[in-house]
Amino acid sequence: MADQASSPPPSAEQIPSSDTAPSSNKARRKRLFIIFAIVLAVIAVIVLIWQLFFAWRWVSTDNAYVGADVAQVTPLVSGPVAQVLVKDTQHVKKGEILVRLDDADARLALQEAEANLAQAERRFRETSATGQSLLARSDAREADIRAAQAQIKVSEANFEKAKVDYDRRRALAATGAVSGDELTSATNAFSTAKANLALAKAQLAQMKANKQSARRDAEANLALTKGTTETTNPDVLAARAARDKAQLDLERTVIRAPVDGVIAQRNVQVGQQLSAGTQVMSVVPTQSLYVDANFKEGQLTRVRAGQPVELTSDMYGGDVVYHGKVAGLGGGTGAAFALIPAQNATGNWIKVVQRLPVRVQLDPEELQAHPLRVGLSMEATVDVSDQ
Repeated sequence: MADQASSPPPSAEQIPSSDTAPSSNKARRKRLFIIFAIVLAVIAVIVLIWQLFFAWRWVSTDNAYVGADVAQVTPLVSGPVAQVLVKDTQHVKKGEILVRLDDADARLALQEAEANLAQAERRFRETSATGQSLLARSDAREADIRAAQAQIKVSEANFEKAKVDYDRRRALAATGAVSGDELTSATNAFSTAKANLALAKAQLAQMKANKQSARRDAEANLALTKGTTETTNPDVLAARAARDKAQLDLERTVIRAPVDGVIAQRNVQVGQQLSAGTQVMSVVPTQSLYVDANFKEGQLTRVRAGQPVELTSDMYGGDVVYHGKVAGLGGGTGAAFALIPAQNATGNWIKVVQRLPVRVQLDPEELQAHPLRVGLSMEATVDVSDQ
């Protein structure tokens, strides 16, 4: 208390002036404003320089998603499911067995087709052999005809001789130079010779008719096989095609993976009756994925096929950068191919910026190092400096 009482009062110079404090604050604020303005101007200049000299080199979008040409697995024949050898998320190789159908009916159909083929081949051989046999028989008739013609000549000679003898004896019988028995004998000989001649002529006619019939039969049989062999005959070819189809149907009871990939959407169970064309599962080819980046129409001015693309995935973040190339631009916007296209010819039309899908092909080695899956979100940046 004594110390406080003995302290001298402050001088007038030590007491702060009420006008000096506001002036100092005002100067400080002015300096801060100038610094802020300078920083803002520098940032604006940097942004302007970036926009003028660098920003045009790239176009980016985060409206991008991983896609793939997913292979649909469908049976080509009908039948009950005997085995299901895979499950969802399982990796498979091309040609690996996925599903087995009950093949009992297919095996029976194959056996029937093989029997029909053997029967068709046998019919062809029999027809060919019959045609050749009939042709040989027709040729053999020619020798019989020549023999019959020779027999006719003999019969004609005998007939002429018997006729002369008969005429002579009949003339002598009128004068009584020959007996009645001799005339009767000559008459009988003449009649026999005449009958033999007629029989020989009839036999010749029959032989000629038989020859023509055999020739027609031979030609009819040969026409069935003319210009063909056992391997080119139409009936045999049809039977062989039926056999091959039955064999193919049997092989198709085993359903195999069409591509390398991962099983997805499996919806088949043992005992299920499948019809041809029913989708049973999908195979996603994880090593041939692509990205569809949906750019605004104003960003596509410089985008061309073959340009390099850098991509990042939400799955791995910015630490993993994928490198790809523009494979091509879509044939139309998403709205153009929608199930219900937009109707713009209305009075209350509002312009909406459209987006066009740009297909980006990814590097298989990078996909193997950092696998992706269909539908994942991506961010894509296209280098458009090289047009």
